[in-house]
Amino acid sequence: MTTFVRTVELGSLSKAAAAQQITPQAASKALGQLEAHLGVRLFHRTTRSMSLTEEGQRLYESAKPSLIGLEQALESTRQTREGLAGPLRIVGPRTVLLSVLGPVLDEYSRLYPEVQPDIQLDDRIGNWVDDRVDVGFRLGNPPQDGLVMRRLFPMQLAICAAPSYLRKYGIPHTLSQLETHRCSAFRRPSDGRVVPWHVKVGENIIEQHVRPAFCTNDEGFELRAVLAGEVIGQLAVPTAASYIRQGRLVPLLLEHIVDNLGLYIYYGSRTAQPARVRCFIDLVIERLANSQEFVLSDEALLKAHAHILEH
Repeated sequence: MTTFVRTVELGSLSKAAAAQQITPQAASKALGQLEAHLGVRLFHRTTRSMSLTEEGQRLYESAKPSLIGLEQALESTRQTREGLAGPLRIVGPRTVLLSVLGPVLDEYSRLYPEVQPDIQLDDRIGNWVDDRVDVGFRLGNPPQDGLVMRRLFPMQLAICAAPSYLRKYGIPHTLSQLETHRCSAFRRPSDGRVVPWHVKVGENIIEQHVRPAFCTNDEGFELRAVLAGEVIGQLAVPTAASYIRQGRLVPLLLEHIVDNLGLYIYYGSRTAQPARVRCFIDLVIERLANSQEFVLSDEALLKAHAHILEH
């Protein structure tokens, strides 16, 4: 249809082809296919000129307004892609995302105030297409096939306690000794099940079942109880790292820390992204990829663990 309208407006098939940056042969083929589809001739052709048939004139008058509307819609979409305004739909798990992503979102909102972040925290794995997600985050293993994903940093899980707890109840030196300690557990919001701790034993990751003295489906409440010295908890290091560095939490049973999982960012395409989405992805990768803020080295863990033993 574009070739047809351009030919009418410019008076020649070769000019229409040049305007669309295609070959005259391609333009002639497109016009021939349109005529074959309609079963009528649209142009009277001679070697030197072209003129509309009656059917061609009728088609041009009817199609031109619709084609203008389509071109305007395409241009509007192109401008939206290039503009830094509009909604930004983000999904991710409740666990750690607030502490990890919060500062990045604050910075992004300052840089691009016309964008409206729409953040959904949900531990379930939803349907990326149906939920109309621009950018997603995932804890654990890589997300589903068909998405572009990048691991931002390893997700460590460390057994931690406050110094006040250890002074009151003692220090567990083996996994079996946890049976005599007050442990916290996380209750999965999706089905209400108590999630066992996952610990590293040799090269394997096994489930460590604990008898919870405290149970919650909110990471913030669990962290609060551990900081208060009421329980021992297995915490995500991105959430606990700053408290460990401050000496408010002590990592325990270091040989059993899990670090085989990761925090992933994922999205639908490497190139066909609106500017607001592309800028957010770039900022996340710049601030979080391989970040040492949310990961504790072996040296840092040993130092934090030794501090309580000295006291």
